[in-house]
Amino acid sequence: MNSAAAGAQHSGMKLKEYFARISYKGPLRPLDLKTLTAVLQCHIRSVPFENLNIHCGETIGFGLEAAYEKIVQSHRGGWCLENNLLLSWVFQTMGYDVTLLGGHVYVPLEDRYDAAMNHLLLKVVIDSKVYIADGGFGIAFQLWEPLELVSGKDQPQKPGIFHVTEDNGVWYFDKIKRKVYSSDPENKSLYFDGPEDLACKKIYSFTLKPRTIEEFLEQSTILQTVPESLFVKKSICSLQTTSGFQVLIGWTLTETKYDYKDNMDLVERTTLTDEEVEKTLEEPFNIRLKKKLVPRNESLVPTS
Repeated sequence: MNSAAAGAQHSGMKLKEYFARISYKGPLRPLDLKTLTAVLQCHIRSVPFENLNIHCGETIGFGLEAAYEKIVQSHRGGWCLENNLLLSWVFQTMGYDVTLLGGHVYVPLEDRYDAAMNHLLLKVVIDSKVYIADGGFGIAFQLWEPLELVSGKDQPQKPGIFHVTEDNGVWYFDKIKRKVYSSDPENKSLYFDGPEDLACKKIYSFTLKPRTIEEFLEQSTILQTVPESLFVKKSICSLQTTSGFQVLIGWTLTETKYDYKDNMDLVERTTLTDEEVEKTLEEPFNIRLKKKLVPRNESLVPTS
């Protein structure tokens, strides 16, 4: 058991409370891929990927107990450093072999992977097979099932076809996208001002070097404070559904239904008022904020 799980033994954190939070009523055994997938799917459909603290004048807490308090006890969502850290504790406490890994998110506007290690993901070993479990990326790139770590193998899921490719010890995580069907002819990409690529979308790179959560502390601060950060420029709240996902970015609510027809995803957008934003966070995202949200959706600009 790693330090994250060990440290939680005396904190009052309880699996029973977590499972109630994600409405998981399935079995805890056997410790196989099916059980792991079931827990992951309940998590991503109950816990939003969101950065709203930044836009409420608050700081996103750091560490396992902070993630537990926010997600489980305060019924909020979180970003990768919260969702995947909490999931690492859940899976380890259940008995899975789990390791924290660090990823470098792809920056479409600059056609490169970020030099900083700015994404937390999980490696889970089941019966000598290695899987990537990631409940903290959100929107269109959120895995619905753990991904087997086999280089070059296409792995179809409801959101699309995912695959990982290894090159000199570095793994690259990609998604093959479907075309988009929309009644809006001016429909733009969901991918934060990135170019519309109908073939393969790069997501992040990573290595299998074990990491500790403390290695992400500096990036946690940078991503919340640097003016150029995506998380500073945009208020984001997304939640996976049984058919796709919903995401609120600034004042724009987008609902996507995967494989709606003819191998196309249906995308529908609505522009909300400030009052409607607050109501939308309450339903369908089931979030009630303590402080007033200031929605934000600024364009990303490539760094020089």
